[in-house]
Amino acid sequence: MNAVLVVNADLGPLHRVTIQHAIRMLCRRVAEIHEAEPDQLIGVFPMPRVVRLVRYVVTRWRFSAGPTWSRAGVLRRDGRCCAYCGGSADTVDHILPRSRGGRNTWRNTTAACYPCNQHKGDRTPVEAGMPLRREPVVPSWAALAGR
Repeated sequence: MNAVLVVNADLGPLHRVTIQHAIRMLCRRVAEIHEAEPDQLIGVFPMPRVVRLVRYVVTRWRFSAGPTWSRAGVLRRDGRCCAYCGGSADTVDHILPRSRGGRNTWRNTTAACYPCNQHKGDRTPVEAGMPLRREPVVPSWAALAGR
């Protein structure tokens, strides 16, 4: 087991954390064990499967406009697959280059492999003759968490 589910005080699921993080939450008394592995201990605590927060945390922000842009989020959204050649992606490419006013937004960035990103350079996909295999979209929280 490599992750522990964190639930709100009303038992609504929030996210997953490492076992070490869960133990720190228990030590700080911001959470308590809701479900544990039988007959397994970490120090004085049973091995947690699920921890419940002691106080309710308002999560309205999670269901608003969606997650904020991040490089890791773009790579996760695109499944680390290059939008130009379909290979393994390790960089983020701006469709409209930043030097031309392109910004860090979900619709202006896509995952790309290093060779494709270098070949495209400071051009748009049309100018570089590199059509996108898929149109970038704004992901939902569920889409980012599910991968």
